[in-house]
Amino acid sequence: MIDLINVSLQFNGKYLFKDVNYKISSGDKISLVGANGTGKSSLLKIITGEIEPESGTIQRQKNISIGYLPQENVTHANKTLLEEATSALSDIIKLQEKEAELQKELSKEILSNDERDDLIHQLGEVHLRLVELDSYSANAKVEKVLKGLGFEEEDFDRPTETFSGGWQMRIALAKILISQNDILLMDEPTNHLDIDSLNWLISFLKSYRGALVVVSHDKNFVNQVTDKTLEIYLGKFYTFKGDYDSYLKFKEERDAQAIHQYELQQKKIKETEKFIERFRYKATKARQVQSRIKQLEKLELVELPESKNEIDIKFPTPVQSGRIPIQLIGISKSYGEKNVLKNVDLTIERGDKIAFVGPNGAGKTTLAKIIAGVLKPDSGERIIGHNTFVSYYAQDVADNLDPELDVLDSVYGINEEKTVGELRSLLGSFLFSGDDVFKKVGVLSGGEKSRVALCKILLTKANLIILDEPTNHLDISSKKILQKALIDFPGSLVIVSHDVDFLRPIINKVLDIRKSGLRIFSGDIDYYLYKRKELFEEENNYSNNSDSSINKSYNSESVSRKEQKRLEAELRQKKYQATKDLTKEIEKIEKRISLLEDEQKIIQTKLADPDFYNNPEEVKQTNKRFKELEKELEELLQNWELKTEELNKILNQFN
Repeated sequence: MIDLINVSLQFNGKYLFKDVNYKISSGDKISLVGANGTGKSSLLKIITGEIEPESGTIQRQKNISIGYLPQENVTHANKTLLEEATSALSDIIKLQEKEAELQKELSKEILSNDERDDLIHQLGEVHLRLVELDSYSANAKVEKVLKGLGFEEEDFDRPTETFSGGWQMRIALAKILISQNDILLMDEPTNHLDIDSLNWLISFLKSYRGALVVVSHDKNFVNQVTDKTLEIYLGKFYTFKGDYDSYLKFKEERDAQAIHQYELQQKKIKETEKFIERFRYKATKARQVQSRIKQLEKLELVELPESKNEIDIKFPTPVQSGRIPIQLIGISKSYGEKNVLKNVDLTIERGDKIAFVGPNGAGKTTLAKIIAGVLKPDSGERIIGHNTFVSYYAQDVADNLDPELDVLDSVYGINEEKTVGELRSLLGSFLFSGDDVFKKVGVLSGGEKSRVALCKILLTKANLIILDEPTNHLDISSKKILQKALIDFPGSLVIVSHDVDFLRPIINKVLDIRKSGLRIFSGDIDYYLYKRKELFEEENNYSNNSDSSINKSYNSESVSRKEQKRLEAELRQKKYQATKDLTKEIEKIEKRISLLEDEQKIIQTKLADPDFYNNPEEVKQTNKRFKELEKELEELLQNWELKTEELNKILNQFN
């Protein structure tokens, strides 16, 4: 289909790749990989013809159709969503226009028999091609793709310019999926998808018969839709047959072998140079010295694998929060006439690591912001538990950093215990070394801004961390490091993400957020995906079966679900009535503990000051008060443990 022959490309005087050859055949499913800056996106643009290589040729099969999804900067305007999506059926539209013209010509009264026969023959060819393109189900396909990518029917008549950047990318993705393309080139296609549309896209691409070349940091996605890997490595192309996980194992072994060969060669070079230096001026060794010099000149040096600077994330051990860090009761939030959240109840327990999933627009980010305290609900109560310290990483991280501040100023003052030297050391672990710390935030890339925001979180000593799409600007290596840090984090987590591979080892609960309501799944992401598939198939079976007995069964099931919801509501009410007084007592104790601990810290500061001991009477009274505080705190903590144990026993009765 496509042949790259001796292709080279330079950037700023440096070759990204040189004299490379590669052939993309029909049905190939290729993952394009390489370190940042190696030319992956540029290679996709070369294949499409958007940019020309410095040298070499690209041979494309005649009449080949290429669908290309760039990483960013896609906009649509002056059409409705449905019109824009349907415009991707360009071949069908042209044939339908030709069909209308031919029928118009045939309707003319003055036609010779030869002219009529020719028009009928042309019309037959057009009809045959329309059948081959499955034109009669094309409109249904357009709607199916739009719905699969998360659009709803009420969106179909919306002007495309009213959609945000992420949805603009979905429109572009829909168009290349709708088109009759022979090959799809996709640059980070999952960045703006939720978990439902991501799973739909995976299913679509698995059944797609054309060729596929994809650049993606989503390991789960790449593993499922590709079976070949093309790596840009040290300016050359390397191919590997197998999924991405298999490629990573191969790469690890190859890099280890390359390092070993490099070390052996360097040892040999040093020994040779030592021999040359030792006998350079001895006439009896002149021939041997010259021979060694020629050996060094002809030696083909082993290249080390491209060194990857990696961020180093380790969350500090936070103070322990109360059993319930945060509780939401009856939370509602609307934007104008659009109700996003309605009467939401949610309890986050200490140690919970919860993923927020669901379609875009259902309220995941809104709920995360309310929990973080950066957004006020229209109604309801947000209750902060004892010793709860919250930190929030926003999806739109760029908008939450001051572009006029430099990197160092952005983190200065968050933790007063940290000196400038310690801050610079911490920033160094996030790849901001030397003068990089004086760069203005406004000139940083998306990935660099993400690292600044993550660094700020590390300085807060939070025990409840809320992360909204934290992996969007991170490469696979950085994601893996963040993932490990979150696994080891002893506090509580809320993560809004569609990245299944990232979430898999971290979370222990999933909150599914939809317009129909919220549902909690106690278990990992795989358990959630299994249950979602089970529920989806169950719903489809009911809706697709028109048999009256089945419909009766469905109606009966609907009634039982309503009854179940009613019983669950009654149970929640009973639980609330049984625990409300005890919960208030515990909260009262926690507030008192917090006040006494604050007073204790003030006294400890005094006692650490040598000048304080100049007044013996004050020292005596302060020590007395400190002992009183210790005694009262001990009693309060014992009482808190008893009350908490009592509350747990009551709660267990309802589980």
